[in-house]
Formats: sequence, C-alpha cells, structure tokens
Amino acid sequence: MGSAKQFDRFFLRHPADIPIEIATEIPRQDALQRLKDVGMGGVACRSVGPLKVGSPVVLTIPLVKPPFSARGAVVWCRRDGAGGYEVGIRFRESDDVFAARMVEQICHIEHYRQEVLRAEGRVLDGESAALEWIALYAARFPSVEGYNTH
Repeated sequence: MGSAKQFDRFFLRHPADIPIEIATEIPRQDALQRLKDVGMGGVACRSVGPLKVGSPVVLTIPLVKPPFSARGAVVWCRRDGAGGYEVGIRFRESDDVFAARMVEQICHIEHYRQEVLRAEGRVLDGESAALEWIALYAARFPSVEGYNTH
C-alpha cells in the first residue's frame, strides 16, 4: 500500500469534519469522505476502503462555491484504526497545490467557526470567523514555496 512515513512532511493536519469527494476509476470507491490533511504535497483523507498506490483520483471539496476540484494520484494508503483507511493523495498540477492551500484556509476557518459555536456558544458569520482565525493562526499557516509536484 505504500509508506506514509516518507510523505508525512508534505501534509498538514486538517480538520476531519470537512467533507471531500474522492472519485476513482473504480465506481465503488466514489464516496463522500472526510478531509483530514491538506498539505504542500496534497491531501490525506479517510476512505471506507483501500485505494491502490498510483491510482488516479479526482478530489472535490464542496464547501467552497464553486466546489474545488483537482486531479491527483494515491501516494500511500494505510488502515486508520477506525475500520477505514487513511489515504495520501498528491496533486498533479502545481496550480492545484496553490488553490488547495487557499481552500484549506477556508476549511480551517469553517472548522474554527464550528468550534467556537460548540465551545463558547458564539455564532460567528464567515467574515468574523475569518478575521479571528487570521489573527490567531494565519502567521503559522505553512506556505507552499519550493514545492514541486513532479
């Protein structure tokens, strides 16, 4: 299935509660998944079944409008301990890496908004959540400089 250890440094920890769609050439693998990591190298997400290393996939994140969609390939796959699999998917195009980083920020902001509501009972609109998240976390958000998709 491939070793995830050699690729871990290319992936950022990401909220598991953000939906992602993974479409492969195998119809039974098309399923709504939960986004776990998005990083300079690609995305790590949960899958109900294993995906073969090297398999081409299309990722779609419906949280943003229009939905973000990018082509990639599976670079690693391992059991996640919760009855499913954790899959690392690397983007094919460098432009997708930059776009995914922006989408990831939106996903982090949405996760922050939901966490504030759960923990504090405060209802934040998107703009207020973005301003708070930027003040608290943007300076530590990794860049994609120097990343090569090939």
